[in-house]
Amino acid sequence: MTERGLLTDREREIIEGKADVSDDYRYRVASRIRNKIERIDEDVDILEENRDDLLKELREVICED
Repeated sequence: MTERGLLTDREREIIEGKADVSDDYRYRVASRIRNKIERIDEDVDILEENRDDLLKELREVICED
């Protein structure tokens, strides 16, 4: 088991098509991921106010290309 990033190990399996789940469940997982993405905005604000070094690292990972 690896440490979690944005996705859990199970969410990764489902998104990659490696898990045998219903279309409905796949849709619910995608919805949960969308909610996580929306919450990143607040996390960025917190990092910006308190830990600019960590915000810089986050930006480097997300914007590397």
